[in-house]
Amino acid sequence: MSGHVRIGVFIPTMAQTLDTATVDVLGVMSKEYMGVLDSLPAHVAAMAPNVSVFYITSPSVGENIPMTSGMTIKATHFYTDPEVAPGKLDIVLVPGPDPKDQFEKPALDWLKAQSEAEGVDVLSVCTGIYICAAAGIVDGKLVSGPRGLQDDLVKKFPGIQLVGDNHRWVQDGNFWSSGGITNGNDLMAAYARSSRHWPQSIVEIGLAMTDVGDRGQFYKEGKGVFMAGMVWKLLRSWFESFRVKTKEA
Repeated sequence: MSGHVRIGVFIPTMAQTLDTATVDVLGVMSKEYMGVLDSLPAHVAAMAPNVSVFYITSPSVGENIPMTSGMTIKATHFYTDPEVAPGKLDIVLVPGPDPKDQFEKPALDWLKAQSEAEGVDVLSVCTGIYICAAAGIVDGKLVSGPRGLQDDLVKKFPGIQLVGDNHRWVQDGNFWSSGGITNGNDLMAAYARSSRHWPQSIVEIGLAMTDVGDRGQFYKEGKGVFMAGMVWKLLRSWFESFRVKTKEA
C-alpha cells in the first residue's frame, strides 16, 4: 500500500464541476480526512494513506480555473511546474471540458508523458475523453465516455474502441474512463477497489461514507431505451415551451 498518494486533477481549459468533484471520493480515503472524524476509531486513520490533490491547468488559463455553474477553483500548479512533472504523480484525473474546446499541444504532450510514466494511472471522467483522445493516449484502447456522444467520438477519434453505450466505466491497462458526469463516482469506486494505494477496508469505509460504489459497471437500460427516453424528454420540453409562451402572452 502507498504511504502517500499524489493526485493531479488536470484541467487545461475548463471543466464540469461535478466531474471534478469525483476526486473527493478518493480524497475521503485519506489520513487527513479520516483523522478528524471522531466517529472513526484511531486505527482507521492510521491505516489510511496521506492524499495530496493538485489542481493543474495551463499557464494561459491563469490561477483561476473556470468551471460550470459559475464556479471557479484556484489552480495549485501549471503543467509546466516541476512538482507535477511526468512521474511525480500517482494518479491523473481528467474531468470533462466543453467537447468543442481546443487544447494546446504542450498540455497534451504533458498528459501523454504522464500516461507513459511508470506507475501513473489516468482516470477520465465524461468528456475528459476528448482531452485524452486528443493527446493520443487511447488509440486502440477500450474507452467509455458519455452515452450521447459516442457517435461524435468515433468520428473524431476512429482509433478508439468505444463501449460507452453499455459501460458506466471501463479499464484498459493504466487508463480508466467513465460515462457522463456522476458515472465518475462509479469509476472512482471501481478504481479504488482495485488500486494498490488503499487497504480494502479503508476503501469500503470511504465508499460507505460517500454513499457511492453500488451501481454496476453496465447500464441496466440498453442504448435503444436510453435514446427513446431522451427523445421523449425532448418532445415533452417542446410541448411545455408552448404552454410557457401561452402563459407569457
